[in-house]
Amino acid sequence: MKLLTAAQMRELDRKAIEDVGIPGVVLMENAGRAAAELLHRHYANLFPGPLLILAGKGNNGGDGYVMARHLINWGWQVRTLVLAPAEAIGGDAAVNLAALRQMQGMISFAPDEAHLVEALAAEGDVRLLVDALFGTGLSSEVRGHYARAIDWINDSKLPVLAVDIPSGIDATSGQLLGKAVRSDMTVSFACLKLGQVLYPGFEFCGRLETVDIGMPSALLAAADDVVLVDTVVAASLLPVRPATGHKGTFGHLLVVAGSAGKTGAAALTAEGGMRIGSGLVTLACPASTQEVLAIKLTEVMTTALAEVDGVLSLQALDPVRLLWSDKNALAIGPGIGQAEETCALVRRLIHECPLPMVIDADGLNALGPRPEFLRQSSQLKAVLTPHPGEMARLTGTSVAEVEADRVGVARRFAVDYGVTLVLKGAKTVIAFPDGRVRINSSGNPGMASGGMGDALTGIIGGLLAQGLAPNEAAVLGVYLHGLAADRLVDRFGTAGLMATDLLREVPAARCVLLLQGETDAHS
Repeated sequence: MKLLTAAQMRELDRKAIEDVGIPGVVLMENAGRAAAELLHRHYANLFPGPLLILAGKGNNGGDGYVMARHLINWGWQVRTLVLAPAEAIGGDAAVNLAALRQMQGMISFAPDEAHLVEALAAEGDVRLLVDALFGTGLSSEVRGHYARAIDWINDSKLPVLAVDIPSGIDATSGQLLGKAVRSDMTVSFACLKLGQVLYPGFEFCGRLETVDIGMPSALLAAADDVVLVDTVVAASLLPVRPATGHKGTFGHLLVVAGSAGKTGAAALTAEGGMRIGSGLVTLACPASTQEVLAIKLTEVMTTALAEVDGVLSLQALDPVRLLWSDKNALAIGPGIGQAEETCALVRRLIHECPLPMVIDADGLNALGPRPEFLRQSSQLKAVLTPHPGEMARLTGTSVAEVEADRVGVARRFAVDYGVTLVLKGAKTVIAFPDGRVRINSSGNPGMASGGMGDALTGIIGGLLAQGLAPNEAAVLGVYLHGLAADRLVDRFGTAGLMATDLLREVPAARCVLLLQGETDAHS
């Protein structure tokens, strides 16, 4: 499912109007009628209202005027409150305001706070609200009587339908512009907007519905640089499992992980590779940890590497070189530690290893001070999986800066360093080296527990071993990781979910994804 920024949506509108020749008033009519139809269906239990449409002075308000006309025709009791003087309404919005007036629609104007307070005081019997204050073009903080109106909407506790996007949410970043309407449904025109699926905007949208407004399909097809990963997208990436396959067919993953006191991270990564379907997994770990890991991992092969005080040393380099000679992918970093010699080993392995690889945790910390090291390998085919703190270290910024522009930060890093970047968190962002971005739709707060990232590293590594390209392994791995958690939360809730629970659910999640993908693709 395509996701558009505010700028892309403006450009799409411009091309439809100027290049294709569809009048803007036609697009507004289509949008308003489609939104009215959605309201008429979804809120049938509240018919005939009364309902109140709060409209701004721009095109979002114009959509609201169109809605009012159609809803009146269908028997709804509609009142429209415009938060601007009548003379401030221009363009296509003015056309539809005039039409609403000709239909004798109930319209009042509140150009300032005093008039707004008076108008709202007279709205005691309203059962349903429509937010048509601001559209996707809002980029500055909400102030004045608009802010007062948003407070009133939220304090009313009434059901709210937001037109295109809840007023006060940045359509590109999902950030809160001072304050925003909390809707229980949002109707999005033509495509979903990026700010509707990123946090915190996602929490303000309620149920998201996209409606067709007659935007030419050729224009929509060209806007594919950001896509929401759903079952169809994820299922299309599932590797084939031929009936004649054997363990050698499905790849051999090499995991370099673990240190004294951090054997759990290594074990979760190795098990993740097995649970996602890799035929073989070999875990290379410090010699002092091999015995405990061999006991923990019945199906995984283990090998001991040279260490110093429980962490890997540079003496492990030659043995790992030999190990990767017959492997299909490398997963490196979980629980490996941050000793200087270990970090030097990690950098050498990343630079020299010809295998596709996934780098996580302490593997990322080894790169943190000098990510430019990634540019030095012409053969690098890597997936990096930082959480926001690790991303901040890699980019020399703060966690707040990363979270304020998750898509931009991930995209810039992926392009600059030629890697696939998985920025973990709510709505994980996957950025490709060519600048394309995927936003994951699976997952839940139950995943906020130790070891989840290690499991994801193994899952992505296992998919790389099965022959998926880094971009594909990252997108599918992240989605399946979240889907497994969603299945568990449906049964057990969000508290107490552990990474080991999730890994046991991965094969079932993969099976369900295969079946759902086939169903959705044909629906």
